[in-house]
Amino acid sequence: MTGQATPRPFAVSALIFLHIFLGLNGLAGGLAFVLAPDGHLLQMPFSHLRNTPFSSFLIPGLLLLFFLGIYPLAVAYSLWKRPSWRWPDAINPFKRTHWSWAASLAAGVIAIIWILVQIQWIPVGSLHIFIFGWGALILVVTLLPVVRRYFVRP
Repeated sequence: MTGQATPRPFAVSALIFLHIFLGLNGLAGGLAFVLAPDGHLLQMPFSHLRNTPFSSFLIPGLLLLFFLGIYPLAVAYSLWKRPSWRWPDAINPFKRTHWSWAASLAAGVIAIIWILVQIQWIPVGSLHIFIFGWGALILVVTLLPVVRRYFVRP
């Protein structure tokens, strides 16, 4: 699919940006927690862990690093390049659509679920609302007809 002459719609470029922004934020937050599991780099009070199954921010940091950092950046790359890799198709439920489109949906859902789980333990703040909205925006843009058509296989 990488050799297609179809011009990239603006909505697809916007979707790529949404994933890059999410991924860079996830990388920054995740690395900060991995480097300082006590939360001091992000000025996160250790008391936020009181009602959680975690004794430090290390595991949440690793999860954040992977699911909201590396994964959205990999999705952005796949949306941009549409690589012809076949192995992701094994878990792609939308066989007529390039797997990167399904990966984009998954990234939006992951961001929303991340926040919904997090607010079970941590008081809701503006960052929670922002990331929840960002994940919802990823879903909305991914579901736009022009975006879906761009990723439909010939």
